[in-house]
Amino acid sequence: MPAPVDPAIATLAAAAAAVAAPPLHTLTPAEARARVAAGHGSCADGPELRSVDDIRIPVADGTIGARVYSPHRAPQATLVYLHGGGWVTGDLDYCDELCRFIADRLDWTVVSVDYRLAPEHPFPTPLDDAYAALRHVAAEIAGNGPLGVGGDSAGGNLAAACTLRARDEHGPRLDFQLLVYPVTDHDFTRGSYRTHAAAFPIGAAAMRWFWDHYLPDVARRDLPTASPLRDDLAGLPPAHVVVAGHDPLRDEGVAYAERLRAAGVDATLAEYPSLVHGFFRFTRVVPAARAAVDDLVAALRALTARG
Repeated sequence: MPAPVDPAIATLAAAAAAVAAPPLHTLTPAEARARVAAGHGSCADGPELRSVDDIRIPVADGTIGARVYSPHRAPQATLVYLHGGGWVTGDLDYCDELCRFIADRLDWTVVSVDYRLAPEHPFPTPLDDAYAALRHVAAEIAGNGPLGVGGDSAGGNLAAACTLRARDEHGPRLDFQLLVYPVTDHDFTRGSYRTHAAAFPIGAAAMRWFWDHYLPDVARRDLPTASPLRDDLAGLPPAHVVVAGHDPLRDEGVAYAERLRAAGVDATLAEYPSLVHGFFRFTRVVPAARAAVDDLVAALRALTARG
């Protein structure tokens, strides 16, 4: 039997149902962005750091924003982080708390990237922005310690795709990757998509809506840089993959970890059977989500120590 949903999550879902707000997939992108931004308050405040600086990073046709989190002590590693939001929503505040905790607890420099969003900037622009940012950080910001790339949900998709590009294009040497409930494929027929089609806060209809904005040409979704699960995963950096039990994306995250291992990549998998997609956004109101931050810090410390 699957684990029941966490009680605090169930309370949030009931409150959302009581409001009877229009489903996300019926909104305009601007309306969806406003709704997601309104949810930032469910994240706990992260720790104070030595500095948190907003910068601009050059990309092919201009610049994009980024936020550099600097720990109090000498940085031991650098992480380029890509926020979630289905490639359509999300911003630098979306993952601010998580970036602060990683920087503070691990003594890492974390660079969060404000890549451009679809549908105004569809595939491959968000990926191109992410990869340009990774190259910039490797050349201009990272120190001598390990360098990694990570992200959650759509950001996890971009992070996985960045590792493929770095491997295939002889880009920056990456020492690790962090994939938090990542999008790794466009297959809506997996078991978790059927079981959790109407899941809170993101179900199958919302994921179709995100994909339709990000990459409307269905045939091109087979490209490995859009669906990394469809590529050869050999030669990629060690990975830590996080999945949630009540999440339509659960199965593709598990499959990605398994495929990495089969390709000879050191990959760890952390599953939270009672939690939902996006649970790191609920650290203020869901104790289990806050505890998962501690788990993540420990896993990342172990991941880089093995390197």
